[in-house]
Amino acid sequence: MQSLALYIHWPFCLAKCPYCDFNSHVRARIPHARMIAALRRELAFEAARLGPRRLTSIFFGGGTPSLMEPGDVAILIADARALFSAEPDIEITLEANPTSIEAGRFRGYRDAGVNRVSIGVQSLRQAALTFLGREHDAGQAIAAIELGRRIFPRISFDLIYARPAQSLADWRDELRQALSLAADHLSLYQLTIEPGTQFATRHARGEFALPDDELGAALYDATGEEAARFGLLPYEISNYAAAGAESRHNLAYWRYHDYAGIGAGAHGRISLVDGLFATRRHRAPEVWADLVEREGSGSVEETGVSPADQAREALLMGLRLRDGIDLAAFAARTGLGIDQAIDQESLAACVEAGYLTRDGVSLSATAEGRKRLDSVLAVLVR
Repeated sequence: MQSLALYIHWPFCLAKCPYCDFNSHVRARIPHARMIAALRRELAFEAARLGPRRLTSIFFGGGTPSLMEPGDVAILIADARALFSAEPDIEITLEANPTSIEAGRFRGYRDAGVNRVSIGVQSLRQAALTFLGREHDAGQAIAAIELGRRIFPRISFDLIYARPAQSLADWRDELRQALSLAADHLSLYQLTIEPGTQFATRHARGEFALPDDELGAALYDATGEEAARFGLLPYEISNYAAAGAESRHNLAYWRYHDYAGIGAGAHGRISLVDGLFATRRHRAPEVWADLVEREGSGSVEETGVSPADQAREALLMGLRLRDGIDLAAFAARTGLGIDQAIDQESLAACVEAGYLTRDGVSLSATAEGRKRLDSVLAVLVR
């Protein structure tokens, strides 16, 4: 039976963070009952056409899923378990923010069946939290982490670094504090300026500047060094975990397995009888709900993915992993061997430069290659 990862998108937030380009919306009043009913209907629609699947993970993302009622989360988990064959040790993750009201729901989410929480901390420095537009303070962040560790078997939290005026010493100090609080997983992202965000406008005006490439590389190296001291290794460019504590749901993306996305703006890659399809739901929550109520699904795009495009996507995702791409799995998934998918001269040049390694089993980016992966992929994937 083919595996499936399930992504459920909750599109609402208390406020729009200035760096965020995710599909999130602020509403004075969230139509909870309508949204849950639509999610349940779309989930049933998707299950009916996918047929029997081995469900390996469920991920509640957003937006801010910790604005959902725990009882509603329980209903959606029960539906997914009834519609698919859930693995005995299925990973069920919910993203949460550290504000007091949301952290106060942690016990309810655990009772609902969530066994992994991912907390959007972003920084342990008050000035940075203000700059990043977060609704919580540093004290609430620490309290949420400590509460999460008591309630959930597995937790992770996010930090954003390479912020304006951030020094290497400052980041090492903050990261050491975070690692002392962490369990067995952290997501550590360099701040990037995404088009269409508030930060994009402010950055273009010259209101702030990011660290230059040299400092950015030093910050990245320091991140790996400090995490390793606490036993967390980078299994993916921005994700650090103890052995066995990797996010199974995110590994499904990076290994290019099937994943179904439901909810406003959700994306998916699903195998049907006639091939692999890229799916996308309408971004506007109310319009998405209208579509689901009329048609069973809020899908606005469903496009067949050619073998060449599958190979391209599998390379873009798989080379982010420290273990790289399993060549046999790549060929089985895409129908193309790695030599058919990549220009051999470009591949040889990247290997010669020390950015990639290849043996008879896998193709991987080296530590140096992962630091400049965008440039490496620009050469390999066209």
